Amino acid sequence: MPAAADPPTVPAPSGTPRAEDRPLRVALLGCGVVGTEVARGLLENSAELSARAGAPLELVGIAVRDASREREGIPSGLLTEDAEALVAEADVVVELMGGIEPARTLILRALERGASVVTANKQLLAEQGPVLFEAADAARADLSFEAAVAGAIPIVRPVRESLAGDQVQRVLGIVNGTTNYVLDEMTSQGLDLEDVVKRAQELGYAEADPTADVDGYDAAAKAAILASLAFHTRVSIHQVAREGIRAITRDDVDWARRTGYVLKLLAIAERTSEGVAARVHPALVPTDHPLAAVRGAFNAVFVEAESAGPLMFYGQGAGGRPTSSAVLGDLVSAARDRLVGGKGPRESAYASLPVLSADAAVTRYQIRLEVADRTGVLAQVAGVLADHGVSIDTVRQSEALTASFEAEPASEPSAEVEPEETEPVARLVITTHAAREASLAATVAALDGLDPVRQITSVLRVEGV
Repeated sequence: MPAAADPPTVPAPSGTPRAEDRPLRVALLGCGVVGTEVARGLLENSAELSARAGAPLELVGIAVRDASREREGIPSGLLTEDAEALVAEADVVVELMGGIEPARTLILRALERGASVVTANKQLLAEQGPVLFEAADAARADLSFEAAVAGAIPIVRPVRESLAGDQVQRVLGIVNGTTNYVLDEMTSQGLDLEDVVKRAQELGYAEADPTADVDGYDAAAKAAILASLAFHTRVSIHQVAREGIRAITRDDVDWARRTGYVLKLLAIAERTSEGVAARVHPALVPTDHPLAAVRGAFNAVFVEAESAGPLMFYGQGAGGRPTSSAVLGDLVSAARDRLVGGKGPRESAYASLPVLSADAAVTRYQIRLEVADRTGVLAQVAGVLADHGVSIDTVRQSEALTASFEAEPASEPSAEVEPEETEPVARLVITTHAAREASLAATVAALDGLDPVRQITSVLRVEGV
């Protein structure tokens, strides 16, 4: 009988050896709304989280600006102002400070030591992602960021891992709860933007300075992260075309409803034959599209993949407890990886596709304008669109208005004052077919210079058709 073959040699796991009886040391940087919930979760659910991770998880300290200030439910002995010393002794560092510095430096130091890092810092990832990913790869350490894009919604793992065998074509996302709440209240309550922003601040949805939300900076950072993940190409926040909701009026919201749409601030990332485009702007979404039903401060991400087809991820995109769920999930995964000496998925930027300018994006416009109510004006307007290669999907003309203007002065002085003359004015609402952004913008500029056009009231993009 032949002798049994020797079992195959299994290579020893990489990484620093760890005594089985030693807990994994967790350092928390930041104790704001999310940080406080993460700390409470670690302290109150330690046994269950440790069981899921496969080893005890010990919160060894929380770095804060002022350690003398009490935090409800947080033992004061855990608070420290020495973030560097805390990072130096941790196996896993959870960064919830926000901003670029000192978060960037502390994360790099943690990775250089081989510590795993969990972060929700969308701004840092959108601006410094390549530097952080390269440091993580060099150290064979985890860099996890599920909470950076849509709070509690699991979107990073599905795009990066579940769809790794597919080709994502497009991502549409409502990724900022504040702006979604504002637009939803304007739609349902008929309020002005400024009034709703104040209410959002009172409810804690918006910061005292709402610029990051209202002007689209927050959504642009998330769009950069989503585009990078979906298309295996590094996209920075500076390559995302951005427009916020500050100029949206009650009239815009009302006309959206009258023409079968809902206004949303969308983060859009798409792949074309020429490369990748990422943008953030208000958009008209058809009322039968799944994103149109996303109400209040909720978030949703709609993914279109070649084989999987349309997928939608929906849930709470902000807030301490929802976001802490994603952070703690990353923490458990990072702990599991450390136990086996491995690491999670690395950055995938192999495609290195060209990142296109905003002018190359393909979209539709809804243009509202007031024109002289004369014969042939509609033909003139249609001619301008045709000259720029833009075709019309629908035209809607509302009731005629009356616009007043002063008559031309007479050639000879007269003691009599010329009476004010009036001119009938019509409102046109034109929705275009899909065209390049550059062509649509040039069309609007040409219309603005057309003689019968009295004013262009609004220009909004149409998405999800």
